[in-house]
Amino acid sequence: MLEILEKLAPALGSMLSWQPLLIILLGVLMGIIVGAMPGLSPSTGVALLVPFTYDMSPTLALVFLVSIYIGASYGGSITAVTINSPGTASAMVTSFDGYPLTLQGKAGVALGVSVVASAVGGVISCLILIFFSVPLAAIAVRFHPAEYFALAIFGLATLSSIAGKDWLKALISASLGLALSTVGTDPISGADRFTLGFVQLSDGFNLIPALIGLFALSEVFCAIERRDFSIQTVGPLGHVWPKVKDYLRLKWTIFFSSLGGTIVGIFPGAGATIASFLCYDLAKRTSKKTGEFGKGCVEGVAASESANSASVGGALVPLLMMGIPGSATTAVLIGAMMIHKLTPGPQLYYEKPHVIYGLFAAMLIANVILLILGLLGCHLWVRVSELPKKPLYVAITLMCFLGCFSARNSMFDVYCGMLFGITGWVMKRYGFPVAPVILGLVLGSIAETNFRRAIMMDNEFVFFSRPISATLLAIAFLSCWIPLIGSSLKRKARGKSNS
Repeated sequence: MLEILEKLAPALGSMLSWQPLLIILLGVLMGIIVGAMPGLSPSTGVALLVPFTYDMSPTLALVFLVSIYIGASYGGSITAVTINSPGTASAMVTSFDGYPLTLQGKAGVALGVSVVASAVGGVISCLILIFFSVPLAAIAVRFHPAEYFALAIFGLATLSSIAGKDWLKALISASLGLALSTVGTDPISGADRFTLGFVQLSDGFNLIPALIGLFALSEVFCAIERRDFSIQTVGPLGHVWPKVKDYLRLKWTIFFSSLGGTIVGIFPGAGATIASFLCYDLAKRTSKKTGEFGKGCVEGVAASESANSASVGGALVPLLMMGIPGSATTAVLIGAMMIHKLTPGPQLYYEKPHVIYGLFAAMLIANVILLILGLLGCHLWVRVSELPKKPLYVAITLMCFLGCFSARNSMFDVYCGMLFGITGWVMKRYGFPVAPVILGLVLGSIAETNFRRAIMMDNEFVFFSRPISATLLAIAFLSCWIPLIGSSLKRKARGKSNS
């Protein structure tokens, strides 16, 4: 550990000069803008800005791109809180409590908590990356497909937290998402499934149009149906920001969600969305305010945002240690590193330690800059919810169409976004939650692929013979059934008391 600090200190000093600081600042700022725009995910933002790094040194190029990644992971929460239109898939979980807080006139509270939780989560994950990346990478590389399947099932078990009392409707919504995840090319045989003759569906439904349609467009359709065109003012409470004591009350939620987000981010393919769902579920189960989650609970915002940002540091562990992309964005980063003649993997630590430790130092600085920009910008973000509704709905719709098109430069994705928007509007009208659809869509393919791989590699009993997968499946089973049993016992007790 002393050796690490000795290498980190000069790297930190070099990153505090004016040129690296300016590059980090620009990267974080661009990342926030990218993340706040529906359809422009962190991976898209990083890919779009790779050409701007061609004339930079390898270290500064990597620092710039990772700063964009950090900023974009936070940026999605801005629109999720203010207009219920998550800029990124993981920010969808932030909208569960962030947007209800805005409707209650507490937009400032939600935005303040989200930026602090994001910055703290990013710092914690960076420290874990610096000091524990080697042993954590060794654990991640030994994961069997059975463990990945169990992790996906564990993620689906968070449905009980999203469902609330109406678990049957949430189960139907999740089943719809799981069914949609089967559309496309079979991951094992390569045959087309349920594509209805559309070549564009060979890769399945793109997550971006689904997310934009179910959350943003459906909200516009619902508002048009209600004829809700009045200008909403956030009121005096909307400009009230959390105090230091409010953040201190959330310290354990942020800390444990940051740990959870980092650990989930380490496993390739898991990503920020699963991390946010899992940590939100954990925060809800361990909170004394369980009934407030989904109605405007700051703990839900803190859990989601800290896990989301912490997954960035986690995803860099397999990238830097083994050259394995832990997320879509790190896959883009591998390509950018190759352009600058940097080969990710253990050898990079020994051949070019100044690049690795320069990146570590820049990540710490980037999260501090994120905190400053976020706190300064909150006074501007909160005004978004006060914009006149008619032009706001038009702007949101145009942004949604642009976001859907930019996913793959295809009008087909725009049509899919419209279809998902209409589906989301119908679901909301009849009380079906839309978040489980995304959960099923994200986790369905992961669960199916790894289930079949595990069976082909071993046998059907492998899920119970391996300790980690068996433990995860047992926890998932209990987390689903214990709340149902508890609510059943409460109903029986109330029935006896009434009689």
